Amino acid sequence: MNTELIFGNIFYIIIALFLLKGALYMVKQKSAVVIERLGKFHKVSKAGLHFKIPLIDSIAGNVNLRVSELPVEVETKTKDDVFVRVVVSVQFFVVDTNEGIEDSFYKLNNPEHQIQSYVFDSIRSEVPMMELDAVFAEKDKIAVAVKAELSETMKQFGFDFTKALVTDIDPDAKVKQSMNEINAAKRMKEAAKEEAAAAKIRIVAAAEADMESKRLAGEGIAQQRIAIANGLKESVEEVKQAMEDHVSSQDVMNMLFMTQHYETVSKLGENGTSTIFMPYSPDNVGDLQMQIQSSLLAVDAMKKNTNKS
Repeated sequence: MNTELIFGNIFYIIIALFLLKGALYMVKQKSAVVIERLGKFHKVSKAGLHFKIPLIDSIAGNVNLRVSELPVEVETKTKDDVFVRVVVSVQFFVVDTNEGIEDSFYKLNNPEHQIQSYVFDSIRSEVPMMELDAVFAEKDKIAVAVKAELSETMKQFGFDFTKALVTDIDPDAKVKQSMNEINAAKRMKEAAKEEAAAAKIRIVAAAEADMESKRLAGEGIAQQRIAIANGLKESVEEVKQAMEDHVSSQDVMNMLFMTQHYETVSKLGENGTSTIFMPYSPDNVGDLQMQIQSSLLAVDAMKKNTNKS
């Protein structure tokens, strides 16, 4: 009797443990468990320890409440007939309510495939209305449109979206090559403009510098001539005063020119120069001889007048 009682108690304990194991279940953080009773939805259990009726209640499945990311690659055509490959990454999650969890679990057989279909539809509605350059410039606008359409459509299935990101826009290889050539041509054009502008600045600066140098040289020559004229004037006045105004200014000038001429010849001889370059024309030589003779006669006349006085 005691043996039968012991085995009977052990049997009941085993059954109790089995039932207890089937009655208790644990749900992890950011997860939800769908409980069915006799094949029909019963409740949603969230994080913690829960109890269900063994053999009557069963766990139908687990629902992830974390944010998930789904990359979707779409090939479409732009308004200017360029085929592009657009990659959109959508971030979505199950709405953390009993109704949202129930809808996400039962209404869609393959939620990710359904999301991809809506992304295809949204991209192929937006991109064909834009030219290729606008697709690159307004990719944020495309992302906002995708998110808005997905949020509105998928909310009835228990899903919501945090963000949609256009991560890549890849045109056809020939189109990319032509775009690069266009950009290179534009840059070369700008470089040519800048080079021409720099050359113009250099030419203008050189012309202004040349003009300034010539102006300064002209002023220097003018000042030199003024100084020579003043020196000659002073010399003439000194000679006239020395001769007590018995000679004219022209006579004094002739004498000074002859003096300078002979001083020049003398300096050429002192420096070892054996050749004097004279005007090659006979008329010029004769004219120079007449000038020298006239100067000598003027000097003799000045001496005679001085002696008489």
